[in-house]
Amino acid sequence: MKINPFKFGTVVDDPFFTDRTVELERVKEILASNNHLVIISPRRFGKTSLIRKAVRESDRKVLMMDLQLINSPEDFAAQYLRRIYRLFPLERIRQGILKFRIIPVVSLNPATNEVDIAFEPGAPPHPYIEDVLNLLEKLASPGHRPIVILDEFQEIGRLDPAMGNMLRAVMQNHTRINYVFLGSQESMMREIFEKKKSPFYHFGIVMSLPKIGQEAFYEYVSDRLKGMTKNYRAISVSVVSFTGGHPYYTQQLAFAVWNILHRNPAAPDPVSEAIEETITMHDLDYERLWATFLNTDRKILIGLTRNETPALSAKFAKMVRIHAQSTIFSGLKRLVAKGYLIQTGNLYDFDDPFFRQWIIRRRETY
Repeated sequence: MKINPFKFGTVVDDPFFTDRTVELERVKEILASNNHLVIISPRRFGKTSLIRKAVRESDRKVLMMDLQLINSPEDFAAQYLRRIYRLFPLERIRQGILKFRIIPVVSLNPATNEVDIAFEPGAPPHPYIEDVLNLLEKLASPGHRPIVILDEFQEIGRLDPAMGNMLRAVMQNHTRINYVFLGSQESMMREIFEKKKSPFYHFGIVMSLPKIGQEAFYEYVSDRLKGMTKNYRAISVSVVSFTGGHPYYTQQLAFAVWNILHRNPAAPDPVSEAIEETITMHDLDYERLWATFLNTDRKILIGLTRNETPALSAKFAKMVRIHAQSTIFSGLKRLVAKGYLIQTGNLYDFDDPFFRQWIIRRRETY
């Protein structure tokens, strides 16, 4: 039985990992040095897949946390310490914890066979944040340097306004750890790492992760459709053209196209059929999403489906009937922050090409 060679929705590795050869080598070079790394890109562009592939090939201990799932400084310290327990022998960790200024409650969860950790509620966070971060530095050694990956790092200020200062004050003294900061909201990440007043100003080397080049993605898709149809080249061009090289949506569309060709190798237009299938599958989701938008945001989104007119131009403002360009700018900024649009320079485009097509289809149908 043939297995669909395309994968989306989860972190990917070989054979699903696509291109990123230059970026992968750059990441590995930085991790092999004493520097820290910042990777910025929209969600589902492959940041996590890239960094996981790089650290897997490094054969080093890795501590990874997603700050979207952390709710307070206490939770940050507890989850960080919990991950340290996964990396080092219990006795070494126990000796280190005994020197903490605030000793956490540590218990073994029999259901998961992992430790549960709790710090005293209401205690000032700085001492235990410092102690937990320093514990990993003490457990490390020059020849065995762990890598710490903090995903969605733009969330750090939500935990505590002083959290950035607390982390930087400790991390700047570490010499046995490489820190990697991932973020999907570019403006917030650049404020954290490029604004002079920020505690993390110039703390790491900043990399922006663009879409995968369409030519590279074309080769990836066509190689996997080659045995399905004689028209694999034209179909591959259509797939990548529709998604613009977005890693997630290219894999998603190619997955649907492969299934259609598997059912019917003579399908006349498998790309259009796959697009229609996907939009129909998510119709209710898109409908609910549309209901959440402000009227200004709806006008902007509709305008972006109609032509290539720059969204900040007077022509666009006239087309969408929004008189103040400052209103359009605020709407664009809001839509980018929420992940519905991607900004490249002064240009704005949909993150989800299927959502764009859904808007077009709905306006043509009704």
